[in-house]
Amino acid sequence: MLVRNSSNAALKSVSGPPSELVNQDASWTEYKYRGDLEIFGEAEPAEYVYQVREGAVRTHKLLSDGRRQINAFHLRGDIFGVESEDLHRFTAEAVVHTTVWIAKRRSLFAGLATGDIPTTNNLRHLISGTLEQAEKHLLLLGRQSALEKVASFLVEMDRRLGEPEVMALPMTRRDVADYLGLTIETVARALSILRDEGVLGFIGQTQRQIVLHDRRKLYQRVN
Repeated sequence: MLVRNSSNAALKSVSGPPSELVNQDASWTEYKYRGDLEIFGEAEPAEYVYQVREGAVRTHKLLSDGRRQINAFHLRGDIFGVESEDLHRFTAEAVVHTTVWIAKRRSLFAGLATGDIPTTNNLRHLISGTLEQAEKHLLLLGRQSALEKVASFLVEMDRRLGEPEVMALPMTRRDVADYLGLTIETVARALSILRDEGVLGFIGQTQRQIVLHDRRKLYQRVN
């Protein structure tokens, strides 16, 4: 049962599914979430599949010592909430004001049972993308130095955002630290080193808008 309708999340029915998911039998609904609002919680029933339409979503676990480990950032077009079991393994939260499309998992995956080839191919493509991001995150965490981890994160975001002139990161520095398994201070030092080397610059006081002055040099950091 979906129970996320509150004063902070406006529910609105929509006329059709996202173009990437073409199973017309699936009934889609649009939700808008304010930043930091929970979309679903760990160990809640995994009855729905989600796709980011605007904004960004983070999925995370709370560790036994109280620390938060972010396992993924989901950006526009990304699918999330797909589980192999009946319960969610992570908590999902909006990073900023975010719009998601939601469909019943049973309805969405009905195309697989009926041999709907377009639906099957589209779902495989989207889920494969999610798995690829998870694999990259594991490789990123395995890097030796904090500077390599931060550089790898920036390369990942640069690629996912389409190598923009200004990389507008929706996540906070604390989010980045919890994603990389580092402290906020360590992330800040690594960014300062890259800035001092002329690799990047910041726009604004929040430093979430980054200009890559030397994209080649940044990419060399992770190769």
